[in-house]
Amino acid sequence: MDSDKIFSSKYNGSKGMTQFDIHSANATGFGAAADDYMERGIDLNEELVRNKPATFFMRVSSDAMKEAGIYKGDVAIVDRSIKATNGKVIIAILNGDMLIRRFEKTKDSIRLLTDSNKLSPIQIDNTCEDFAIWGVVTYVIHTP
Repeated sequence: MDSDKIFSSKYNGSKGMTQFDIHSANATGFGAAADDYMERGIDLNEELVRNKPATFFMRVSSDAMKEAGIYKGDVAIVDRSIKATNGKVIIAILNGDMLIRRFEKTKDSIRLLTDSNKLSPIQIDNTCEDFAIWGVVTYVIHTP
């Protein structure tokens, strides 16, 4: 056996794998007829993570974006390498608190919006020192 394959810690994904690449015990007899039609499984890391070192999973702890389909308890997949643009849902740090909001930037102002009419927009001006865009939400995993 090749020791490099056994002790390798590098994850290469599973797109190039087939059923014959999976190590298994030597069995005698015939394989199942359905094995000829077996498809590769879905790897959620390959589907949902574009930049692995800059991607984080966060649990949403408020209903501020409920109208956008992001509920309390959902998992937000956040990519810190993506630039925030108008209309993107972002994770922002404001006065030490992390907020999930929709980003809106005009020539002279930045606003953090919710899709709810119950919460008012947060106006960010030049005097606000404790504001940073932490990352952009790329996907949300909703648990029913």
